[in-house]
Amino acid sequence: MAILLGVDTGGTYTDAVLIRDETDVIASAKALTTRHDLAIGIGEAVAKVLTSSGTPPENIALASLSTTLATNALVEGQGGRVGLVYIGFREQDLEGHGLRAALGSDPALILSGGHNHAGFEAQPLDHATLLQWLEQDQGASAYAVASQFATRNPAHELAAAQMITQITGRPVSCSHHLSAKLNGPKRALTALLNARLIGMIARLIDKAEGKLSDLGIRAPLMVVRGDGALISADQARDRPIETILSGPAASIVGARWMTGVEHALVSDIGGTTTDIAVLRDGRPTIDPAGAQVGPWRTMVEAVAMRTTGLGGDSQVNVLDQGLTGGVALGPRRVLPVSLIGHESPDIVHRTLDAQLRNTVPGEYDAVFVRAVQGIDAEGLPERDAALLTRIIEGNVQPVGAILRTRMEQQALMRLVTRGLVQMSGVTPSDASHALGRVDVWDVAAAEKALQLLARKRTGSGNRLAETVHDMAQMIVDRLTYQTVLALLETAYSEEDLPFGVPADQLARHVLTQRGLDGHRGLVRLDVGLNVPVVGLGASASSYYPTVGQRLGCDMILHEHAGVANAIGAVVGQVTIRRSGTVTSPSEGVYRVHLDTGPQDFSEAETALNKLQETLERVARAEASAAGAEDIQISTTRDLRTAQAEARQVFLEGEIMVEASGRPRIAV
Repeated sequence: MAILLGVDTGGTYTDAVLIRDETDVIASAKALTTRHDLAIGIGEAVAKVLTSSGTPPENIALASLSTTLATNALVEGQGGRVGLVYIGFREQDLEGHGLRAALGSDPALILSGGHNHAGFEAQPLDHATLLQWLEQDQGASAYAVASQFATRNPAHELAAAQMITQITGRPVSCSHHLSAKLNGPKRALTALLNARLIGMIARLIDKAEGKLSDLGIRAPLMVVRGDGALISADQARDRPIETILSGPAASIVGARWMTGVEHALVSDIGGTTTDIAVLRDGRPTIDPAGAQVGPWRTMVEAVAMRTTGLGGDSQVNVLDQGLTGGVALGPRRVLPVSLIGHESPDIVHRTLDAQLRNTVPGEYDAVFVRAVQGIDAEGLPERDAALLTRIIEGNVQPVGAILRTRMEQQALMRLVTRGLVQMSGVTPSDASHALGRVDVWDVAAAEKALQLLARKRTGSGNRLAETVHDMAQMIVDRLTYQTVLALLETAYSEEDLPFGVPADQLARHVLTQRGLDGHRGLVRLDVGLNVPVVGLGASASSYYPTVGQRLGCDMILHEHAGVANAIGAVVGQVTIRRSGTVTSPSEGVYRVHLDTGPQDFSEAETALNKLQETLERVARAEASAAGAEDIQISTTRDLRTAQAEARQVFLEGEIMVEASGRPRIAV
């Protein structure tokens, strides 16, 4: 009998689940995610599930981790300071695929060099300028390197990476290691985001491995990739970008395992995001354009999923325009006031009571801040560093007492973006506490915070809501509305409709909304989903029944829906995909583009066989290193030819190799 341990570290909760022989759930447990020290939440959840099941830790044969950490970090714009080395490109190329926006204030060096489409050197690499830039100490925690046509010849990326490692000792992400496809700016963006996540994911894995060891668990640790496959902890450290959508991908695997459903939408609500995917024939599809999280479209292979900044801990934003006003949720995640009141009751209640005594609503009513320990604060501007020091000295503090000038508002937002501090404010979780749907944290703190929010004024000068109950219901109704929109957008995007209107506009269109209301006049309008929805997440049972009613569809809420991510983390397979290209730069020459550089052959089939042999060897080795056994190899070829003078002319060939197998079980 093999007992498998799945762990999911989410934005709010850390889940642990034990599965026997991949057939049934023995036990599950939850603990609060402790972002200042993830080991605490992991340890509590694992200890709980071991104790409740009576399972000796030495009986655990495999441990696997899924996480929303990378996804949430990109949605919220968090991560370490990164230096980008951009080889062979122009200044205006930084605008491609949002690369400049992703850089923000981080340093970038545009360097001469790069190759052409055939793999020939376009310009020599400017070693001297790179050396001078690196010696200036850019304050970066990691570096990203992207060179023009590096997937056709990676020589300049490898040379630059070697210099960076020798001079700075910092981790380096090369774009050609993350994707074999063309499109330099998109590869650069992927490498940049990978570098930004390296420190964050490494800390998570280190903490997880350390805590498992402390608990007596000696089984190897796996990590869920964004396509639902498993990789080793070491591979995840090197390529943390591949763990974006890890948690949601695990939830899809878990949903399929729990319900056996063939065709459905799967909607997973967490603390920060709602992640929606389509199941067809029991399998999620891989996004051919690369994973998108927030505004960033990467080259990472991941489950085709629509991620929305909407969760149980989404910040409630007051809409004070117009006569009635209202609220909107997200995309930023904040700590619920009920949670921070549970953890620091004295300062929270003292502050809320004082704010309630004020006759005029304050800009920062029910908003708190606290520092996150253990995060690298290197490279902060003086103003930001001074503000961080004040926050650290006071632990949990009201934001109004921390900010001394208007200019410090931007400094505070920069600290939040770096993940150095956490904000707390009113969330749907607080509304659920006030409505009596949840009772795990400080209900009184939630009610006081909602009372403060309710007295804010709309454009007509009236209160936003008359009672705490009305305010809470307004927030929950808004969550239902935004969830319905997200599900409709996903469904519309999958339909072949001749309207020529984007999916998000269709979901919001007045005809769609009237159809949801079941309009009956001279025209009858009905809109809904024609497939069931599998609702996942700890709060799904609180919010999703109403969503199902609104959409007129079956809402499947499995008894283990709250730990679907942890289940999916341990029932998946190890899968490694590698691809490569053969081109024909001139007649009779067939060029194989490898990591070691281009190789030429005189026969197309010889070149294709060489590429396939290399890819299969690499994929098998990486699958084995990831912990797979009984590895199966599958290969597909995509050949592009043209007709010329009654003969077929070879233009280009792409080979995709997939190596997959179940992870080895410790004996």
